[in-house]
Amino acid sequence: MDSVLPGAGRRLLLASLSAVASLVPLTAGPATAAGAMPPPVRPGDQGDHLTVVVRHAGAGRDGTYEVRCHPSAGRHPDVTGACRVLDANTRWGRDPFAPVAPGTICTMLYGGPATARVTGTWAGRPVDTSYDRSDGCEIERWDRMVPLLPDMGGPA
Repeated sequence: MDSVLPGAGRRLLLASLSAVASLVPLTAGPATAAGAMPPPVRPGDQGDHLTVVVRHAGAGRDGTYEVRCHPSAGRHPDVTGACRVLDANTRWGRDPFAPVAPGTICTMLYGGPATARVTGTWAGRPVDTSYDRSDGCEIERWDRMVPLLPDMGGPA
Protein backbone atom coordinates (compact mmCIF):
# COMPACT_ATOMS: atom_id res chain seq x y z
CA MET A 1 0.00 0.00 0.00
CA ASP A 2 2.91 2.35 0.73
CA SER A 3 4.08 2.32 -2.87
CA VAL A 4 0.58 2.65 -4.36
CA LEU A 5 -0.91 5.48 -2.30
CA PRO A 6 0.87 8.66 -1.24
CA GLY A 7 0.55 9.69 2.43
CA ALA A 8 -2.60 11.82 1.98
CA GLY A 9 -4.34 9.13 -0.10
CA ARG A 10 -3.44 6.45 2.42
CA ARG A 11 -4.85 8.56 5.28
CA LEU A 12 -8.05 9.18 3.32
CA LEU A 13 -8.44 5.46 2.61
CA LEU A 14 -7.87 4.54 6.27
CA ALA A 15 -10.34 7.21 7.42
CA SER A 16 -12.94 5.90 4.94
CA LEU A 17 -12.46 2.31 6.07
CA SER A 18 -12.73 3.40 9.69
CA ALA A 19 -15.99 5.24 8.97
CA VAL A 20 -17.47 2.22 7.19
CA ALA A 21 -16.35 -0.12 9.98
CA SER A 22 -18.20 2.00 12.54
CA LEU A 23 -21.44 1.36 10.61
CA VAL A 24 -21.09 -2.42 10.71
CA PRO A 25 -22.90 -3.80 13.78
CA LEU A 26 -20.92 -5.98 16.10
CA THR A 27 -22.34 -9.47 16.31
CA ALA A 28 -21.78 -12.32 18.66
CA GLY A 29 -19.92 -15.43 17.59
CA PRO A 30 -21.10 -17.65 14.76
CA ALA A 31 -23.22 -19.92 16.95
CA THR A 32 -25.34 -17.02 18.24
CA ALA A 33 -25.60 -15.40 14.83
CA ALA A 34 -26.88 -18.67 13.40
CA GLY A 35 -29.31 -19.08 16.31
CA ALA A 36 -27.85 -22.44 17.27
CA MET A 37 -27.39 -21.58 20.93
CA PRO A 38 -29.75 -19.97 23.42
CA PRO A 39 -28.82 -16.70 25.08
CA PRO A 40 -26.51 -17.06 28.09
CA VAL A 41 -28.07 -17.45 31.50
CA ARG A 42 -27.08 -14.79 34.00
CA PRO A 43 -26.52 -15.76 37.65
CA GLY A 44 -29.72 -14.01 38.84
CA ASP A 45 -31.91 -15.54 36.13
CA GLN A 46 -34.40 -18.22 37.00
CA GLY A 47 -34.28 -19.42 33.39
CA ASP A 48 -36.72 -18.53 30.68
CA HIS A 49 -40.32 -18.96 31.80
CA LEU A 50 -43.46 -18.75 29.66
CA THR A 51 -47.13 -19.33 30.35
CA VAL A 52 -49.17 -20.42 27.33
CA VAL A 53 -52.98 -20.25 27.46
CA VAL A 54 -54.67 -22.04 24.54
CA ARG A 55 -58.39 -21.66 23.83
CA HIS A 56 -60.77 -23.07 21.20
CA ALA A 57 -58.16 -25.50 19.84
CA GLY A 58 -60.30 -28.53 20.68
CA ALA A 59 -59.35 -32.21 20.97
CA GLY A 60 -57.72 -31.83 24.40
CA ARG A 61 -55.37 -29.07 23.28
CA ASP A 62 -56.96 -26.25 25.30
CA GLY A 63 -55.40 -25.37 28.62
CA THR A 64 -52.73 -23.45 30.46
CA TYR A 65 -49.16 -24.67 30.06
CA GLU A 66 -45.98 -23.64 31.86
CA VAL A 67 -42.63 -23.86 30.07
CA ARG A 68 -39.20 -23.23 31.57
CA CYS A 69 -36.10 -23.43 29.42
CA HIS A 70 -32.41 -23.41 30.32
CA PRO A 71 -32.96 -25.86 32.05
CA SER A 72 -36.15 -27.39 30.56
CA ALA A 73 -39.06 -28.01 32.92
CA GLY A 74 -42.75 -27.30 33.27
CA ARG A 75 -46.28 -28.52 32.69
CA HIS A 76 -46.47 -28.82 28.91
CA PRO A 77 -47.01 -31.86 26.67
CA ASP A 78 -43.57 -31.38 25.04
CA VAL A 79 -41.32 -29.13 27.14
CA THR A 80 -38.15 -30.17 25.32
CA GLY A 81 -39.72 -29.56 21.90
CA ALA A 82 -41.16 -26.22 23.04
CA CYS A 83 -37.73 -25.05 24.23
CA ARG A 84 -36.13 -26.31 21.03
CA VAL A 85 -38.54 -24.34 18.80
CA LEU A 86 -38.09 -21.23 20.94
CA ASP A 87 -34.31 -21.48 20.64
CA ALA A 88 -34.60 -22.09 16.87
CA ASN A 89 -36.70 -18.94 16.43
CA THR A 90 -34.51 -16.73 18.61
CA ARG A 91 -32.16 -14.49 16.63
CA TRP A 92 -30.03 -11.61 17.86
CA GLY A 93 -31.92 -8.35 17.31
CA ARG A 94 -35.23 -9.99 16.38
CA ASP A 95 -38.32 -10.62 18.48
CA PRO A 96 -39.31 -14.30 18.09
CA PHE A 97 -42.84 -13.34 19.17
CA ALA A 98 -43.23 -10.35 16.83
CA PRO A 99 -46.66 -9.87 15.29
CA VAL A 100 -47.20 -9.96 11.55
CA ALA A 101 -45.81 -6.72 10.14
CA PRO A 102 -48.40 -4.09 9.21
CA GLY A 103 -49.08 -4.03 5.49
CA THR A 104 -48.12 -7.67 4.96
CA ILE A 105 -50.17 -9.29 2.21
CA CYS A 106 -51.73 -12.48 3.57
CA THR A 107 -53.90 -15.18 2.08
CA MET A 108 -57.51 -15.09 3.22
CA LEU A 109 -57.28 -18.61 4.61
CA TYR A 110 -59.11 -19.17 7.89
CA GLY A 111 -57.38 -21.65 10.17
CA GLY A 112 -60.10 -22.00 12.80
CA PRO A 113 -61.03 -20.36 16.10
CA ALA A 114 -57.94 -21.39 18.11
CA THR A 115 -56.20 -18.64 20.07
CA ALA A 116 -53.18 -18.59 22.34
CA ARG A 117 -51.66 -16.05 24.67
CA VAL A 118 -48.01 -16.30 25.66
CA THR A 119 -46.71 -14.34 28.63
CA GLY A 120 -43.57 -14.45 30.74
CA THR A 121 -39.88 -13.91 30.09
CA TRP A 122 -37.77 -15.08 27.17
CA ALA A 123 -34.09 -14.20 26.61
CA GLY A 124 -34.29 -11.76 29.49
CA ARG A 125 -37.18 -9.80 27.94
CA PRO A 126 -40.84 -9.66 28.89
CA VAL A 127 -43.27 -11.48 26.60
CA ASP A 128 -46.97 -10.70 26.24
CA THR A 129 -48.32 -11.72 22.84
CA SER A 130 -51.37 -13.33 21.29
CA TYR A 131 -51.75 -15.81 18.46
CA ASP A 132 -54.73 -16.73 16.29
CA ARG A 133 -55.31 -18.45 12.96
CA SER A 134 -57.36 -15.73 11.23
CA ASP A 135 -55.39 -15.66 7.94
CA GLY A 136 -52.43 -17.26 6.18
CA CYS A 137 -49.85 -15.03 7.88
CA GLU A 138 -51.25 -15.71 11.36
CA ILE A 139 -51.40 -19.44 10.63
CA GLU A 140 -47.73 -19.38 9.57
CA ARG A 141 -46.82 -17.40 12.70
CA TRP A 142 -48.63 -19.99 14.84
CA ASP A 143 -47.13 -22.98 13.02
CA ARG A 144 -43.61 -21.56 13.46
CA MET A 145 -44.10 -21.98 17.24
CA VAL A 146 -45.32 -25.60 17.20
CA PRO A 147 -44.86 -27.50 19.59
CA LEU A 148 -44.90 -24.53 22.02
CA LEU A 149 -48.36 -24.00 20.55
CA PRO A 150 -50.44 -27.07 19.66
CA ASP A 151 -50.20 -28.53 16.17
CA MET A 152 -53.50 -27.74 14.48
CA GLY A 153 -52.70 -29.82 11.42
CA GLY A 154 -52.10 -28.64 7.89
CA PRO A 155 -54.59 -28.05 5.10
CA ALA A 156 -56.53 -31.14 4.04
